[in-house]
Amino acid sequence: MPQLDFTTYLPQIFWLLVTFTVLYILMAKVALPRIGEVIEERRDRIAKDLDKAQRLRAETDEAIASYEKALKDARSEASQIAQSTRDKLGAKSDTKRKKVEAKLAKKLNDAEAQITAMTDAAMAEVGTISNDTTANLITALLGEDLDAKKISKAVNAQLAS
Repeated sequence: MPQLDFTTYLPQIFWLLVTFTVLYILMAKVALPRIGEVIEERRDRIAKDLDKAQRLRAETDEAIASYEKALKDARSEASQIAQSTRDKLGAKSDTKRKKVEAKLAKKLNDAEAQITAMTDAAMAEVGTISNDTTANLITALLGEDLDAKKISKAVNAQLAS
C-alpha cells in the first residue's frame, strides 16, 4: 500500500498541500463570494418584503382609522340633523311630530345598517388583504405554497388577539 510506504510520504504531503491550497483559493475567490452575494440578496429581499408588509399594514390601519372617523362624523351629523328637526317640529302638533320622528328613526336605522354593512365589508377586505399578504410572504420567504385555510386561520387568530 503506497500510504504506508515511508519513501512516498514527502510527495504525498507535497500534493496534499498543493491540492489544499488550490481548493482553498477556489473557495475563497469563487464559491464563497457567490454564496455571500446570494445570502445578501435574500436578506435584502426579506427586508424589502417586511418593509412592504409594514407599509401595507400602516395603510390598512390608516384606512380603518379614516373609516372610523367618517363613521363617527356621520353619526354626529345624523344626531345633529335629528335634533334640529325635533326643535323645528316642536311647535307643531304631536301627531305630525310623531310621524316625522318615525321617518327619522327609519332613516337613522337605514344609515346605521348601511354603515354596519360598510364596516363588515371593510373588515372582510382587511382579512383578505392580510391573508393574501401572508400567503405572498410565505411563498416568497419559504418558497412553499401553504393551504389557504391554514393561513386564514393563523391570520384570524392574530387579528383576534
